[in-house]
Amino acid sequence: MRRRIVSMLCFAVLGSCFALGQDVRNDRRDLRHDRIDRVNDRRDIRADRRDLRADRRDVRRDLRNGNYKEARRDRRDIRKDKRDLHKDRHDLRADRRDIRHDRRDVRHDFRK
Repeated sequence: MRRRIVSMLCFAVLGSCFALGQDVRNDRRDLRHDRIDRVNDRRDIRADRRDLRADRRDVRRDLRNGNYKEARRDRRDIRKDKRDLHKDRHDLRADRRDIRHDRRDVRHDFRK
């Protein structure tokens, strides 16, 4: 009887250790993916800023040359790029927050 109880207790302890290891592995994988997302968001922000500069330059050129229809189109493009830039900044903040929570979760898992 004791042997059976001890073996069941050992299986329970081993099972919880494997579950804990899997949880840490998943947290680290999530952390790695969030860091990759953050790098991609920064790249998108740089591209959006570059597009905004080019569109503003085009608007100034079009207004200087009297091409108001093209200037209106470029202004629409500027608004679209600003919305995209805002969305990318929001994603970047969300990724930073998620990384902070994942780091805390990994530290908490190692304390157990």
